[in-house]
Amino acid sequence: MSRVILGIDPGTRKAGYAIVDGAGDALIQGIEELEQLAARVAEITAAHEIDAVALGTGTNAERLRAILAAVGVPVHLVDERETTLKARGLYFADHPPRGWRRLVPLGMQVPPRPIDDYAAVLIARRYLADEGKRKNLV
Repeated sequence: MSRVILGIDPGTRKAGYAIVDGAGDALIQGIEELEQLAARVAEITAAHEIDAVALGTGTNAERLRAILAAVGVPVHLVDERETTLKARGLYFADHPPRGWRRLVPLGMQVPPRPIDDYAAVLIARRYLADEGKRKNLV
């Protein structure tokens, strides 16, 4: 049975979220204002069997950890170092530039929308990778 992880990239005003299966594939992604995040996570956990929440250790992580604990799913803090930078690459892999933008190096481009949801995918994948390492040590 494959694990299903809810990755959350916390921010100051909004948070990215993503449901990722055991293979690391993103099933659902989105961005929610912090005030609505608890309700959105409750909807997600009601509709999907989530095994764990992988919460990035960035801005507002401790505040969100307390809120998410009420959902009833184990919450694990995950190092989110460099996820924003890597999320840009993931975004452009899903949405390659077109037209003249193909000629501009990706490192010089900025996605046309917030990419917190892609950072959440990376946080969930990092949790799954760390979980696999822990199992191999046992």
